[in-house]
Amino acid sequence: MNQHVIETLEQCTCAADDASLRFPEIVAKLMEAGVEQYHADLLRAEKTYYLPDGVTHISKCAPVATLFATAFDAAGIAAAVRASQAQEIDYTAFCERVAAAGCTGYFVSMAGRRALYLGRTAESCVEYFPSTPRQ
Repeated sequence: MNQHVIETLEQCTCAADDASLRFPEIVAKLMEAGVEQYHADLLRAEKTYYLPDGVTHISKCAPVATLFATAFDAAGIAAAVRASQAQEIDYTAFCERVAAAGCTGYFVSMAGRRALYLGRTAESCVEYFPSTPRQ
């Protein structure tokens, strides 16, 4: 992985944390850098970025400042996603809301145009990017 790609990944991580870029802008930059998917581990406060050739990069991110609920609430996660898409909340508030809904992390697939949200006991729900047909 070249230094430019690493810098882009670190910049995207920081831009999410400081709300200087929104999710669609971050996804565009990650795709341009060749990222296939990433995993946001909310418990560990880090993101792992995956390239198609198997190369990965881990970036530390801001820790979630709320307790993670033990019960998984897919509707609560969906509501946080919709609020983020409507630009009603920033990434910090999004993370707090999904954690309060029992989400401990999520995977984002650029090619699949979706995110998979995971709970403590492997409960999950899928949220599609806006204007992505359901499969």
